[in-house]
Amino acid sequence: MAPTATGEETASRLPPLPARGRVLAVLAVLTGGLLAFHGAVPNSPGHLGSLLEAFLPWLGVVVVLLLVLALLRRSATALLALLLPVAVWTYLFGGLLGPGAQAGARGLVVVQHNVSDENADPAGTARTLAGAGPDLIALEELVPAALPEYEKALAPDYPFHAVRGTVGLWSKYPLSGTRLVDIRPDGIEAGWNRGLRTVARTPHGDVAAYVAHLPSVRIRTSGLASSLRDESAALLGRALAAEKTEKVVLMGDLNGTVEDRGLSPLTSRLNVAERGFAFSFPASLPMARIDQVMARSATVDAIRTLPSTGSDHLPVAARIRLD
Repeated sequence: MAPTATGEETASRLPPLPARGRVLAVLAVLTGGLLAFHGAVPNSPGHLGSLLEAFLPWLGVVVVLLLVLALLRRSATALLALLLPVAVWTYLFGGLLGPGAQAGARGLVVVQHNVSDENADPAGTARTLAGAGPDLIALEELVPAALPEYEKALAPDYPFHAVRGTVGLWSKYPLSGTRLVDIRPDGIEAGWNRGLRTVARTPHGDVAAYVAHLPSVRIRTSGLASSLRDESAALLGRALAAEKTEKVVLMGDLNGTVEDRGLSPLTSRLNVAERGFAFSFPASLPMARIDQVMARSATVDAIRTLPSTGSDHLPVAARIRLD
């Protein structure tokens, strides 16, 4: 019979305590570094920085997985290292988990939705959006065949509306100064109209309302194809910079998250939602919020998703405080 190992022999076979979980500790530090310094990740080649930023909140799942492995490994080293990504993730995204304040007397509720040009139930979609009781409803991918149905369904509660190209805005308040905003990148054919600007005369003063649908991005083996989206965002940013009305609200399918540097021409000029993740795309398994509500001289207090419609996007509703 083989001799039984003594306690000292068994202990000698275990790795030294500081080394146990060293790989997990390194992974934790790397994850924390990506969270803290995502802006340092180069965007060339393949827009890798933007690709990381599109899914940045999901690094929290990596942190949870590392935490479970560290507990199973009983590694004090890994657990200590995990304090870094936990702290950084909480700093970046923890505030989004709070309930937010109520909009109050000086506030608006707005709904943003890419309704899809293949939506088989425009009237039902319109009822879902109106059911949230917003003051403004912004729509993208409006096709001529479906537009009359949206107009008919929304008319009782939203008597004012403006449409330019495939984007539109429905309002409880009078609209004026409506015009097309040219956000068409070079090389896109004429007739590609996806931006509008109008002024809503609300009880709290005039609000310049912008509705935009930026070009789509694609994830390929070479990385993120977002050049057209980035160019369109820059054009929209210039239009916003030239806007004379003090209070501005931007609603749109921007095909990017607010962390994505490709949207910096917008996020550098406008406030983004303070509460709520509201992942809106794809509707079947939401992974990111690419439908955005931003504001200037106002606060986007909270944002949330609404029930699914006939679109591949989920609608989002936001409360805005007019500061």
